[in-house]
Amino acid sequence: MPACSRGTTAVPAEAADAITVTVATVGIADVSDTFEAGGVVEAQTTATLTARLLAPVREVLASPGDRVQSGQVLIVLDGRDLAAQVRRARAAGIAADQDVIAAESERQAADDALLLARATHARIAGLHAKRSATEQELDDVTGALRAAEARAAGAVARARSAAADAEGAKAASDAAETTETFSRIAAPFDGVVTEKMVEPGNMAAPGTPLMRVEDARAFRLDVRVDESRVGQIAPGVTVPVALDAGADGAPRMVSGTVTEIGRAVDADTRAFLVKIALPAAAGLRSGMFGRAHFSGRPRRALTVPAAALIHRGQITSVLVVENDVARVRLVDVSGTEVLAGVSDGEVVIVGAPPTVSDGTRVRAKGQ
Repeated sequence: MPACSRGTTAVPAEAADAITVTVATVGIADVSDTFEAGGVVEAQTTATLTARLLAPVREVLASPGDRVQSGQVLIVLDGRDLAAQVRRARAAGIAADQDVIAAESERQAADDALLLARATHARIAGLHAKRSATEQELDDVTGALRAAEARAAGAVARARSAAADAEGAKAASDAAETTETFSRIAAPFDGVVTEKMVEPGNMAAPGTPLMRVEDARAFRLDVRVDESRVGQIAPGVTVPVALDAGADGAPRMVSGTVTEIGRAVDADTRAFLVKIALPAAAGLRSGMFGRAHFSGRPRRALTVPAAALIHRGQITSVLVVENDVARVRLVDVSGTEVLAGVSDGEVVIVGAPPTVSDGTRVRAKGQ
């Protein structure tokens, strides 16, 4: 090296001019234990459409990815027999209404006959009191009055029965019309079709899933937290969430809110289900993976500024100032908590310039 230097002499780092650096003192501070839990993004509202009757599928009017509106018909079943039942029920209702009219007419006629029988009985009874009518005549009008009263009572009962039959026929007609609507399966809310499990010609059975629709306006992250840590979480707490949904492949950070903590622990994993509401954002879909970062209870620990840490591969170090000279010190850290390498009260360089290395003379500022 002296032969190639053309007579120049290397200057030791300790002999160079001191470089001004910003320093900080390692000290005890409050830190919180953090832990993360991974889970899957789900829509807050999801509906699985099923059939309520046994019928062939005639039409499927939506496909996965289609946006649908509340009340929009998505699946049509063969409901011709149901339509026939509706017409039959309506006809029975009309017939029952006519029976009500006939029964009401009979009741009116019975009431009129009863009025006449009462008037005749009163007249004959008056004549009988004056000895102008015989006992036979009084008995005849008395029997006629009793018969008229019985017919009037029967007519009233007949009218009430006809009214009840009409009400039953109306209820049967409404039930038939309601059942007929089961042949048209509609979206329960505005959302997106996520899955289709039926094709035209398939036989739909009660309870068999046909299509899934989710509300794409609100999503949540479902994670499972170990029972030893669930006590550190409370509903309403805001937590950072990393979603594997970035366009460049990097996780996207959002703020979520804990909305629900399961009251029962899973017997296999010994973990509780925690639901975290996510903010409305474009690009979120069910099935995405996310990680929620929770903060534990604060505790006292030795810390160092994050800007003082120098990471090179798997090795982490800091530059400690000793007698105005920078010295490299390997450290073991967890976040900014120091586990080994430096002691309380030592001075480290924050944001060290590239020109500063082990043995460089430094001038401290901003301690």
